[in-house]
Amino acid sequence: MTKRIAGMLTAALLATSPALAAESRAGPMDATLRGSNGKEVALSRWRGKPVILFYEDRHSTTLNSPLKEALFSRGQELGLLDAAHVVAVANLESFDFFPARGIALSHVRDEEKKWGIPILVDLKGTLGRAPWNLPTKTSSVVLLDDHGTLVYRYSGRMKEEDQKTFFQTLGALLGKDIPQESNP
Repeated sequence: MTKRIAGMLTAALLATSPALAAESRAGPMDATLRGSNGKEVALSRWRGKPVILFYEDRHSTTLNSPLKEALFSRGQELGLLDAAHVVAVANLESFDFFPARGIALSHVRDEEKKWGIPILVDLKGTLGRAPWNLPTKTSSVVLLDDHGTLVYRYSGRMKEEDQKTFFQTLGALLGKDIPQESNP
């Protein structure tokens, strides 16, 4: 039943987004980035559960703070914090030179400790190119299913109705109804 609902929701989203439809037909998405320690990491490492991926440059890390807060709050309330992987990717393409790279990676490691989620770094603009085609100068939110197939993407500051769609899609992937408002 869960896969059927996720499939129906994905089909509805694809019907309204030709670009997303083309990307989803491509099958599982992957990219090799770097961890904050500088070692290569493939996004496929997080397959097996849905993945919530945030891709941001240094000027847009707070752009979708309301979504991030709601995501953590609802995940905590519903006991879903371990139901999906949350992965952040910092676009550090403009810092890929000595000594800026080391300073930027040090900052990313500090943020990783602060938030308790992996923060990968994109030093080459990988997620800005095909098949991802994410804007490199804003906040993008991507949902991948447990096989790595793109089912949702949004770039820029999310409006309330877009957050609703995000939580409906995430709920379908998790087989849970995620309420639109957090309980006080």
